[in-house]
Amino acid sequence: MIVQMAGVESLCVPLPDIESKREQRLYHEKLIQTFLERRDVEFIALAGYMRILTPGFVAKWNGRLVNIHPSLLPKYPGAHAHRDALADGAMISGCTVHFVDEGVDTGRIIDQAEVPVLSGDRIEDLQERVKIAEHKLYPRVIDGLAMNPSSFLGRSGN
Repeated sequence: MIVQMAGVESLCVPLPDIESKREQRLYHEKLIQTFLERRDVEFIALAGYMRILTPGFVAKWNGRLVNIHPSLLPKYPGAHAHRDALADGAMISGCTVHFVDEGVDTGRIIDQAEVPVLSGDRIEDLQERVKIAEHKLYPRVIDGLAMNPSSFLGRSGN
């Protein structure tokens, strides 16, 4: 994995074989929480984590948990942002870095980058342009949070 090549410790936590989806989520997040606590992690930047976190997990990381989403929130939240933007006839799309709260892509916006929607765009075309913007925006925002944590960290995710 890329993170290992960069010397960053990572953890793969498979979903446990538990019939109850709620218990499965709670157990999964407990394993993640234990991993993070043992390493004194102070901040989480989600990328490609396509699961809704439980309110308890989000509350423990309030103001220290960010995500990147492939639209200019609050427009087009959820898993199908590119499809929704194209179906809506949007002329501009983009990406948003936001604090994670208990909702789906509803946390306080930190920063955004715009990307044009071009005539004849397919989902894959727009997705690729937005991904390029994400790869520029997310590191810049994370660096900013690391350099000046008091400007964002510890604030409410709302």
